[in-house]
Amino acid sequence: MMALPALLKAEIAKQAEAGAVCFRAGGAIGFDTLAALCVIEQKKQYPHIRLELILPCRDQDVAWSEADRRAYRFVLAEADHVICLHERYCEGCMLERDRRLVEGSDVCIAFLTKSKGGTAYTASYALKSGLEFVNLYDAMT
Repeated sequence: MMALPALLKAEIAKQAEAGAVCFRAGGAIGFDTLAALCVIEQKKQYPHIRLELILPCRDQDVAWSEADRRAYRFVLAEADHVICLHERYCEGCMLERDRRLVEGSDVCIAFLTKSKGGTAYTASYALKSGLEFVNLYDAMT
């Protein structure tokens, strides 16, 4: 069984070889950060791909650990395009970010482990929008 970063890099390569150009991430701690870092790494092999960050608010990292903030700043600096939806956190901004990640996309790559929460909401929205849905969790179980 492959580890999550290896699975994610393989899926990014598969999508890049199939013609994908724009990869989006929401800038959150966890899978979003891992996905962004993997896209940044895969750009060496697939220079045509781009990383677009869609952030819910500029201050989303205000309560994060210093290590998470360092990773976030690196991803921000390496991104090809950054869209920030709000200056400050406001009710609904995270779900707005999730919807924006889906809109205009063809494929949703996720690590969905439970039926509730932001990832489940995004997966449901992606499926309702007709996107191909790749759940890397399935490949690990």
